[in-house]
Amino acid sequence: MDRNPSFTPLPHRALIIVRGDDRISFLQGLVSNDMLKVQAGEAVWAAFLTAQGKFLHEFFAVPHGDAVLLECERARRDDLVTRLSRYKLRAKVTLAVADTFVPGVAWGDGAAAALKTSATPGHVTVHGTGVLYTDPRLAGAGVRWALPADQVDGLAKLGLTRATPEAFDTLRFDLGLPDGSRDMEIEKALLLENGFEELHGVDFKKGCYIGQELTARTHYRALIKKRLMPVDITGSAPPGTPLTTADGLEAGELKSAANGKGLALVRLDKIGGELHADGSRVSVRKPDWLKLGE
Repeated sequence: MDRNPSFTPLPHRALIIVRGDDRISFLQGLVSNDMLKVQAGEAVWAAFLTAQGKFLHEFFAVPHGDAVLLECERARRDDLVTRLSRYKLRAKVTLAVADTFVPGVAWGDGAAAALKTSATPGHVTVHGTGVLYTDPRLAGAGVRWALPADQVDGLAKLGLTRATPEAFDTLRFDLGLPDGSRDMEIEKALLLENGFEELHGVDFKKGCYIGQELTARTHYRALIKKRLMPVDITGSAPPGTPLTTADGLEAGELKSAANGKGLALVRLDKIGGELHADGSRVSVRKPDWLKLGE
């Protein structure tokens, strides 16, 4: 893989700005990660769940002056604002879309240094009137950013090469990182099936939040039977294609994919054998960060 430092806007992602004196405590009671880390100046990855503990939204939460930026899926941003707003009650908090900022990512060898920031996951740096935040999941996933549109082209002057979102997807597939509802089925996916524990997207000590009970139970009782994992695909199979074993047994489902790489939710008892997706051969790869247990 080309590791030269690159950058791209991510047009399928968008931003919400949360303001008000109660912004941290408001989010703390709703989402999977510890918002006190955000209060302390760190970016985190988190999820908003159903009351039954199933996936609804994932986002990055980033401190930005007297506000918190949430980077989420653009197509589902209004839904996230609506759902969060239901819990405002008397909290001193406002939620609004932040279309003055463009979300994106820079990655590759030396990307953090070129941006004059740290490669430490979760590190936040002010950049002009915007903000840079090293992906809190893995340092190898690069530096994400929320910048005014007129500052984006200036990244090329820092030694970064402009690329495409599809180029970043290639890296994301290799690392095994999910991207919202492209990889996690709404109201069905479990956080721990999708790497939220190892990728620092859930905090088991923070206290109560919506959907906490199922997430904690799957953690402490080791109930996970499937995992989202990188796959190499020989042939062509669209996202959503079922995976089967060589003898036709159900083995999982292909999620986002392109150019022979992708992610798939795979049954743990089917990992290691030959898998198929609508006539294509699928090879499962275990990323270094993923813990499968005994």
